[in-house]
Amino acid sequence: MKKYIGLIALLLLVITVCDAQPGLDEMQQAQASLTSSFFSALDCSLVIAAIFGILGAVRIFHNWQMGHPRIDQAVAGWFFAALFMILAGAFLQALFGI
Repeated sequence: MKKYIGLIALLLLVITVCDAQPGLDEMQQAQASLTSSFFSALDCSLVIAAIFGILGAVRIFHNWQMGHPRIDQAVAGWFFAALFMILAGAFLQALFGI
């Protein structure tokens, strides 16, 4: 029983002496390097979403003019691709602050 108490005391001593991994400094360095070398991730994602919207509209219009009966799947696919890009940009902006 005394061995267990000694072992627990030793583990508690080791735990209190150990420092946490340095994560905050690295995240701040990553944020600083990203903000210095790139423009806003939200702006980039909005541009890519606009390109997806334009390409999707052209392809859907072409399929519609060619008489394809089921274009609703293509509409949903292009819409959700653009929505994903907008949400990804917002997520990156919230995560890294860029």
